[in-house]
Amino acid sequence: MASADILFRPFRLKSLELANRIVMAPMTRTFAPEGVPGAANAAYYQRRAEGGVGLILSEGTVIDRPAARNEPAIPFFHGERALAGWQQVIDAVHAAGGKMGPQLWHTGSTKGQSGWEPEVAVESPSGLLAPDRPRGQTMSEEDIADTVAAFARAAADAQRLGFDTVEIHGAHGYLIDQFFWSGTNKREDRYGGATIRERARLAGEVVAAIRAAVGEDYPLILRVSQWKQQDFGARLAHTPDEMADWLQPLVDAGVDVLHCSQRRFWEPEFPELDGAQGLNFAGWAKKLTGATTISVGSVGLSGEFIAAFGGEASRPEGLERLIERMERDEFDLIAVGRALISDPQWVAKVRAGDSDGLKDFDASALRELV
Repeated sequence: MASADILFRPFRLKSLELANRIVMAPMTRTFAPEGVPGAANAAYYQRRAEGGVGLILSEGTVIDRPAARNEPAIPFFHGERALAGWQQVIDAVHAAGGKMGPQLWHTGSTKGQSGWEPEVAVESPSGLLAPDRPRGQTMSEEDIADTVAAFARAAADAQRLGFDTVEIHGAHGYLIDQFFWSGTNKREDRYGGATIRERARLAGEVVAAIRAAVGEDYPLILRVSQWKQQDFGARLAHTPDEMADWLQPLVDAGVDVLHCSQRRFWEPEFPELDGAQGLNFAGWAKKLTGATTISVGSVGLSGEFIAAFGGEASRPEGLERLIERMERDEFDLIAVGRALISDPQWVAKVRAGDSDGLKDFDASALRELV
């Protein structure tokens, strides 16, 4: 294994101080009965803090809107019981010396893998799950205003509970991303439009409302992606100029960190411009906006991460490509997913150069909180 020292440089942004550049990626686990995280959830995150993760981002946690989740055991980030559970989680992480932020989420009109259906109609920009695929109802401007306010309340609660940062989920075909995507946003009011800048209005309002709720020194992360679960080949920005039109207004509204999700972090975002070794999504986002960026996508394991949810296993893989990109300052932080599900000590092993001790990923690990 190549020297991983560069991954263990300290990092500081506003009030957030991290011991290293490794982030635990948000990963839906569906182990919160009635939406309430308990002792098992707290212990799960605490083990990753003990293992040396620099920043833990929680699984998606839903805001206070009807039908904001697409599986029954996804945790809430609202209500007295759920917030008490999250207090237990952040206290456990801090006791282990870790840092953590919740990912705030609204799943829009997406379906979960289990086929579960909420008791009320799902909502989205235009009542679509994907292009030409109706599902649920179109949000009114009142629904949108309530959604913006719910995101801001959740972020304020995160700050009050002692979380170190907060992330907005604006990727992968969920609600905010459905507003970004022309295929699912057919609105003719101020939340729609022919350009990505126009369709980013909702996200900008969410960011601005959160920034007003938490103040200037509290770091705010936004997760974005080109690909959607509804269409792996979808693209919001076909050129750097389009990407700047999409992301720069969100940074201007108050985003500190862009968490740029790719299926494979090593792939160039615009190979037609700069070849096979060109900047990835996070690299381009950093270049265009000047924001701090997190890169993510199949880190540390063979096999593409989407395949894991179809039951495919993966073996540990070298970090040479990651280290090379970190050394050229392409992005600032790297998020790790499946490797940390199977092995809470993954970070400690990487730091020690213990490549033989790294564990395989088996999809059976998704069925329990290890």
